[in-house]
Amino acid sequence: MQHLVIQLLNSLVFGMLLFTMAAGLSLIFGQMNVINLSHGAFYLLGGYLGLSLARQLNSFWLALLIAPLLVGAIGLALEYFLLRKLYGQHRQLDQVLLTFGLALAIADLMRWQWGSYVESLAPPPLLAGQVSLLTLQFPVYRLAIIGFGLLLALGLWLFLERTRLGAIIRAGVWDAQMVSGLGINIQVIFAGVFGLGTALAALAGVIGAPVLHLYPGLDSEILILALVVVVLGGLGSLPGAFWGSLVIGGVDTFGKALVPELALFLIFAVMALVLWLRPAGLFGLKVP
Repeated sequence: MQHLVIQLLNSLVFGMLLFTMAAGLSLIFGQMNVINLSHGAFYLLGGYLGLSLARQLNSFWLALLIAPLLVGAIGLALEYFLLRKLYGQHRQLDQVLLTFGLALAIADLMRWQWGSYVESLAPPPLLAGQVSLLTLQFPVYRLAIIGFGLLLALGLWLFLERTRLGAIIRAGVWDAQMVSGLGINIQVIFAGVFGLGTALAALAGVIGAPVLHLYPGLDSEILILALVVVVLGGLGSLPGAFWGSLVIGGVDTFGKALVPELALFLIFAVMALVLWLRPAGLFGLKVP
């Protein structure tokens, strides 16, 4: 029973990390119709920048604040100078190739700057140690990740559903040309969404560093899981990203604990089953 509770909590921790990562990917696709294959690179870049900032400033909290802002600014620059030229109905392959190339370039730069060793970021002293849950001991930092993920989900939902800017973004998902025709600069909205998405990826990288560590190749691993989450939940759906993250987090955690040799197979088997029953994903629009 204790083992079951521990694995359930670990699955929630991993699910919230995946949601922080996948929320940005889902927003970018939903608003811009772009599958951003450099999203995993932004996750790892955020983690590495957070590691360097925490060491230089001796503050985890400052690193948590500054690293996503820096990566979000990089995302804005890349959207303006590179991605903006490739919008359109027939440019999807160009977008995929560009973002894949960016992922490879950023990965090489990170390897050059931080090396190929496994790095770890210590949690802040405030969240260090363990807490008693009935007869169990569980790290405080991991519980904080669960709480943070839930607050982030609530905050993003309120932003998209209860604010004017959120309404513009949701309208842009349905018909960007109509929004542009109302006098709204849709290019600025696109840039803001891309910057927000990359900042969320970097935020996930910083908060995930004490749990998953940092090493070359992690960007590809986390990107694959985030893509599975987005497809499982429904392309462009924030609620779908949330529930998809919980499902994949649970399948991955319990799969590695019970049948580690089949853990990756189980993730894709669950995705295939959901898409067989609901081709548009859990919260996606029905395919006509």
